[in-house]
Amino acid sequence: MNNNEQAFRVESDLLGELQVPANAYYGVQTQRAVNNYHISRKRMCDYPDYVIAIAYVKLAAVETNRALGEINDEICDAMAQACREIIDGKMHEDFVTDMVQGGAGTSVNMNANEVIANRACEILGHKKGEHQYCSPNDHANCGQSTNDVYPTTIRLTLIRMNKTLTATLEKLIASFRKKGEEFKDAIKMGRTQLQDAVPMTSGQEFTAYANTLQEEVLNLNRNAALLHEINMGGTAIGTGLNAAPGFPKICAEKLSEFTGMEFVAGEDLVEATPDTGAYVSYSSALKRLAVKLSKICNDLRLMASGPRCGLNEINLPPMAPGSSIMPGKVNPVIPEITNQTCFKVIGNDTTVMIAAEAGQLQLNVMEPIIIECLIEDITWLGNAMDTLREKCIDGITVNREHNLATVKNSIGIVTALNPYIGYKNSTKIAKEALETGGSVYDLVLEKGILTKEKLDAILAPEHMLSFEEKVK
Repeated sequence: MNNNEQAFRVESDLLGELQVPANAYYGVQTQRAVNNYHISRKRMCDYPDYVIAIAYVKLAAVETNRALGEINDEICDAMAQACREIIDGKMHEDFVTDMVQGGAGTSVNMNANEVIANRACEILGHKKGEHQYCSPNDHANCGQSTNDVYPTTIRLTLIRMNKTLTATLEKLIASFRKKGEEFKDAIKMGRTQLQDAVPMTSGQEFTAYANTLQEEVLNLNRNAALLHEINMGGTAIGTGLNAAPGFPKICAEKLSEFTGMEFVAGEDLVEATPDTGAYVSYSSALKRLAVKLSKICNDLRLMASGPRCGLNEINLPPMAPGSSIMPGKVNPVIPEITNQTCFKVIGNDTTVMIAAEAGQLQLNVMEPIIIECLIEDITWLGNAMDTLREKCIDGITVNREHNLATVKNSIGIVTALNPYIGYKNSTKIAKEALETGGSVYDLVLEKGILTKEKLDAILAPEHMLSFEEKVK
């Protein structure tokens, strides 16, 4: 055999014989999935949390079967070692099934069963494929079905990935808070309906962004908590056929022990098996975060518009030349890519909703597209938030003098002056400013309504920050 030739072993299943790469830990059913599904071109191994999650689920099942006396200690020891090796990052390259597939996740479950069984065979001193010593179906899948393993794996995957996502979000929040403190004395004009409203500080604006995103940490965790109810032991449709009595409770306890997370067996496994409600809720939480992030990026692009003919309130770090034809143009590319990420998440939420609705009778066969969408959402959002923080937020500066000048020239400051000069005077000043193009600030001084010291005190940053402390 030359270096370009690959050795194979032959395995068989219901449909007949098939060649499998000799060194592969996966087997015939995984190979069929590899041959059949070329949709997303993303494989399980592209997402380590996904592979680790199914290894934890299988480890919990192994130890449950050991406790119930279903499998002898020698085989359990070998399978448990195989699971722990996967958890430690080994053999991930053997989890090769496409993220989008038919069969309600059967290929994912069998991929794990085959890898675990073949590695266990080696540990027991045998060859891959000698399944009389450790079988993907009789041992690795004992007391289980794809229909309880797969949704439990999805739930654990999302819980693990949610921890990473919220940590990334917290870093972005901290960045906004830092800018809020940096800009706390930078006066600008607030706007409603894109029209001048009343004065505020850029610090208040960026602190508000931090606070609105802080709500999303709570919301993500609140919805991730719904994922802790699992249906292990329900097997095919929730009736527990072929699982030993006590399997659901013990397996939930084992999974909790191994992961350090609190899992509970569903009270009604027939209900829990086809139920995708928790995915819908968590997807909605991701969408809500995406909507807020996108709105913030819209604001950043507006505030940075110009620099000569736009708002020109803030400066975004220049990341790339903005035009192939217009010299000197620099575009807000980082907020733009964040916007586009958010659009993808919002669209994926619709896919999750439709897939959840498409469940029929005792199973939802559309779970593969649900998990693909949710993993994609978490991955993209995390990457986008890191990019937004590192390449945009941390480097933002404020054009203080320009912003203060627009405040002094605005009609909107008359609202802030109303408690001091009265509604009638405020109305007259506003009308004259509109008719003449003059500034409210200058007109108040020209008419002697307030001294410059008093007017500046009213418009001072500390006053803008605390409306309860009126200027005397």
